[in-house]
Amino acid sequence: MLAAMDDAIGDGVDVISISIGTSRPLPYAQDSIALGAFHAAKSNIVVACSAGNKGPALGTLSNPAPWIITVGASTIDRTFVAPVELGNGTLIEGQTVTQYNSNKMYPLIYAGDAAASNVSKDVSGHCLPNSLNPKKVRRKIVLCIRGNGTKVGKGMEVKRAGGAGFILGNSLANGDELTCDPHVLPATAVTHDDATRIYDYIRSTKSPMARIVPARTVLYNKPAPVMAAFTSRGPNVIDPNILKPDITAPGVNILAAWSEADSPTKLESDPRIVQYNFQSGTSMACPHVAAAAALLKAIHPKWSSAAIRSALMTTASQLDNTGKPMTDAAGTLATPFASGAGHLMPQRAVDPGLVYDASYSDYAAYLCSFGIKDPIFQCPTERIISSNLNYPSLQISRLNGTITVTRTVTNVGGKHNSCYFSHVKPPMGFSVTIRPSLLVFNRIGQREASPLQSK
Repeated sequence: MLAAMDDAIGDGVDVISISIGTSRPLPYAQDSIALGAFHAAKSNIVVACSAGNKGPALGTLSNPAPWIITVGASTIDRTFVAPVELGNGTLIEGQTVTQYNSNKMYPLIYAGDAAASNVSKDVSGHCLPNSLNPKKVRRKIVLCIRGNGTKVGKGMEVKRAGGAGFILGNSLANGDELTCDPHVLPATAVTHDDATRIYDYIRSTKSPMARIVPARTVLYNKPAPVMAAFTSRGPNVIDPNILKPDITAPGVNILAAWSEADSPTKLESDPRIVQYNFQSGTSMACPHVAAAAALLKAIHPKWSSAAIRSALMTTASQLDNTGKPMTDAAGTLATPFASGAGHLMPQRAVDPGLVYDASYSDYAAYLCSFGIKDPIFQCPTERIISSNLNYPSLQISRLNGTITVTRTVTNVGGKHNSCYFSHVKPPMGFSVTIRPSLLVFNRIGQREASPLQSK
C-alpha cells in the first residue's frame, strides 16, 4: 500500500481514492494508509478513503486521520422494485437487480422449515451452504433471513436445493436497508418488517404461495438519501476530538464497471461474466467524493487539499429529499457518527464562500502530540490540542466545564466584499458561543479567526 501511494505521489497526481479499510481502527503509527496519506498531504494531494462496512456498531470506522476525507455510505433516490405477491393477494415491495423473468405462483416455504436435520436451529433460516433439504425446497420459493453467510451464497444454496426462487428478508439489524445483488435465480430483498409479514403469512395457511414480480426501475424514490446500516460508525476511537466520518456519499446499489475475470457474485459455481455490476459499500461511496474533489481541483487549481475537503463538508446536506433530517436504515435520525457533515452535494462545493484551511505543518504538529515525528519538521514546544486543529467540524470529548477552541476561515467566495453571520444550534444541554458573531471580508484570501466557547 505504501509503495503504491508513493508511486502516485511521485507521478504528481492531485487525488488518491482508496476504497480499503482495516478490520479495526489502528493507531496512526501502525496505519500504513494514514502514514501514506500524510506524505500525500505534504504534496497537497487530496486523499479520500472509505470508512468501512462494520456498521451499525459504534467506534468501528477506518481511516480516521484528519488529513484523510473519510467517507460513509448512503442511498440514492433510485430503486429497483420487484414486489412479492402472496397467495392471499397481498403485495409486498421488494428490490432486486436479478434479471430473471419468473412471473408465476410457486409454493412458498420458510428456510427454517426446510433445513436439513443436522442444521442448528439458530441458523436454520439463513440458507447456509448445504443447509437445505432438496426434497422440501424443490420448485418452491424460499424465505431466507440475512445474518450468517453471504447474500449471494444464500441464493446459490436455494438453487442447489432445486428452489424456484428466494426472498431475502432483512434481519432486525438490517432494518429497511435493501441492497441488491446479482443472484443466480429469481430473487427479491425485503425489509425486516416485510419479512415478518411474509413469515406470518406462511404460518397462517396450509398452502402458502408467492410469486416474484419482474423488477422495474423507479426514480425519485423518497426518502433519500438514507444512511446504510453497514457503513462504519464513529466515534473516532483513535482521537475522540476529531469527528469522523467526514461526509457520506452514494454507496448503495451503485452500478459500476466489473472485471470479466470474475463472476458477478464472485462465487466459483457462478459461470456468468458481466462488464457491469451493482455493488454496495463505502468502497462505492469513496470514489464519488474523490471524483468531486478532482472536479474542484480542476475548477480551483490553487486550493489546498484541506480547502477542498472543507468545501465538500461545509456544503453537504443533512436533509433528505422530503426536506427532513436524514435517517438511518432503522428509521431513526442519523447522527454525525454515521453521516459526518452530511450527504455530498458537489454543485454547492464549487462556491463554499469560506473554507477551513490547513497545511502539512499543521498535521505534522498534530502528529507530534502522538509521539510521531517527521524528521524534517521541528515539533512545537507546546502540545497541540487536537480540537484546535483547523478542521471543518468540531468535536470535544469529555467536556467538563468550559473550553475555548479556535477556527480560522479563509474567504474564497466570488465577492471581494462579503460578510458572514454565525448561527449555532448546540446539542441539548450544551451552549456554544462564537465571538465575533459577524465576520467581514474585503478581499479574496483574507483569513479571520473565531474563538468558540463550549460548555
